This record gives sequence, structure tokens and C-alpha cells, in this order.
Amino acid sequence: MSFIGKTGSFIGLNALRNLVSESLAIDMGSANTIIAVRRRGIVVDQPSVVAVNKINGEVIAVGNEARKMQGREARDVSVIAPLVDGVVADFELTREMLEHFVQEARSGISHVSRRAIMSVLSEMTQVEQRALLAAAEKARISRVYMIEEGQAAAIGAGVPIDDEHAAAVVDIGGGSMNVAVIVRGTIVASRGERVGSSDIDTAIMDRLRRHHGLTIGIPSAERIKLELSSAIEPDNPDKKLEVRGRDVQTGSPGAVDITAGEIYGVTQPITRRIADEVRTMLTELAPEVAGDVFNRGVILTGGGALLEGLPEYLQNELNLAVRVADEPRYASVRGLSQLFDEPLLLRRVARTEPHQLIDQDAAAFEA
Repeated sequence: MSFIGKTGSFIGLNALRNLVSESLAIDMGSANTIIAVRRRGIVVDQPSVVAVNKINGEVIAVGNEARKMQGREARDVSVIAPLVDGVVADFELTREMLEHFVQEARSGISHVSRRAIMSVLSEMTQVEQRALLAAAEKARISRVYMIEEGQAAAIGAGVPIDDEHAAAVVDIGGGSMNVAVIVRGTIVASRGERVGSSDIDTAIMDRLRRHHGLTIGIPSAERIKLELSSAIEPDNPDKKLEVRGRDVQTGSPGAVDITAGEIYGVTQPITRRIADEVRTMLTELAPEVAGDVFNRGVILTGGGALLEGLPEYLQNELNLAVRVADEPRYASVRGLSQLFDEPLLLRRVARTEPHQLIDQDAAAFEA
């Protein structure tokens, strides 16, 4: 082929590549979905909820717009979280939601994503994994790598991938938590459990219904959690917050006062369960690995790491140093993004071989 011919082919290939978006890092959780695009950073950070018309099943809002409706929906609208405890609960709505978020992440005329790395719960079954892959196919992603959440969080928290000593990371999300111990960028031990910060919301709603005769929605429960909940005994247990909702007996609007001390009692069983899961995993480590963890302590990541007093609580329960990673909510997606620059490690640590989901022509543009 002549030089001119080769140049023309090269220009044509580049033009086609421009139709293919950058690679995506997707942290798809029960509470929030966070997407980062290679070389552009985080472009999507929205609640994992969908508003659906009850009559025809049409999706009318996703993410932030759907969250605004939650608790105040029209009578023919339902706001649904299609992911529960970190796994797919509603297949069709998960596909719709992921497609919407991926489309938001794409720039300009891009309509196909070459690659995506997704974080998954370490205890995820093959059936649950296939459901996520099908959702990715609907979103026009050509190849998907799946990485355990704890591993991604460790890398994103700053654990060097060539570190010869073990590091322990506890990633706490809305509906699930992962405990992972990493050596040289790979997992030597991990444990996943379907408990997270959203369980505190549920416990608060149950407490108000049973002991105060007041029914409240998820937005009100989240507000109480943010303002009053703590993993350790609060400095001012008598601090009050007025909560409004519906009276259980009369059905009329009502309000009650609730204190920080009462919410501390509600929070305790969830934080205790988190501590028990971490402790159980640490007792199963090899002696040399356990020695490394004793020396270095534990890193907290995920939105649940922001719970007031949690580092102090776990430090007392585990007798280990505990620190919170910088911007803990974004640790997992940062770790996923870094793996694009480590292709050999990516292939080595992926739970499965990268799944090619759409036609060969789109995949041919993969870098």
C-alpha cells in the first residue's frame, strides 16, 4: 500500500475511533452509582434509583431526578432501587438505569464504550454476575472486566500494587461491605457481607414506627442518620431532632422528637455486625499476613466510612489502627480507573476473562 493509502486508512480509523467513547470505571452500588471516564475523571455520581409509571411500566426519571420524587411520588409513580445489597434485584430496571448513566458519561458523538471495569461484591454468584453483564450489554459496552470491590478500594485508597506487605481494606457501601487483604495488588483473603449504611436507615424507620407510632420515608431516615447517628456514644445524647411523618394509629400527619442517644442505640447493632465481620475475616489470615495487618492497621473506604465515630469504634473493637481513606466514597472508582494503566494486573485480577458483549467491529477499536 502507498504512503497516501496508508495515511488515508489511518485517518479513517481515527475517525471511527472518535465514535467510540473512553473506557469507563463503574462503581454501581445499592445507594449510588459512580462512573469515571479515563482521562476525564468522575463524570457521574447519582443515587441508584429509578422512578417508574405504575400503569405502563415506563421509566420517567433516573438518579437525581428520581430521588427528588422519593417519598413524594404521584399516585401513579413508584421510586425503586433496582440494586439491593449490592446485587441486581430488578433486572430490567437495572439495565435502564445503567444505560442512562453510561449515556450521561459519554461525551459528544460517542455511542459505544470500548471497555468498562465494574466493581462487584466478592460473594456475588454467577447468576448475579450474568445479570450485570446483560445490563452492560444493553448500555453498549463492548468489553467488561469485573473486579472485587475490596480490591478496587484498596488500590484507590493508595495501596501500592507492588507492595510486598499486606494491607487490609474495609469498604462499606449502602447495602454491602467488603473486607479484603491485598498483597502485590492481588487479594489473599476477602469476605463480603450484605450489610451497610442503608441498614441504619431501615432501623431508624422501624424504631420510629414501633416506639413512636410514626411512619417516615427513606429521605427522612437518611436525614436523621446524617444529623444524629454515631458509632460511638454521642457527646450530647440529649440532642433532639423533630421528625415529621404519618401517625400509625390515626393516619394523620404527625411529628415526634428523637434524640441522638436513641439513634445511637439503633445504630449499635449495625456497627457491631460490621466489626464482627471484619474480626472474623482477620482471624482467618496466615500468620505473616496477620503480622502485616497488625503493623499497618485497617483502611476504611466507601460512603459508610463517613459515619460519625466509626474509625474510633472499629479501632477499639479490633485493637488495630484504623484510618479513613481520602474521599472514601470514590476509592473504588479511583482504583478501577488506575487498573486501565496496569493491563497485565487487570487481566490477572479480573474475576473472569473480559466479556465481549457486542460485535467485533466495535471491539476492534479497543486500545
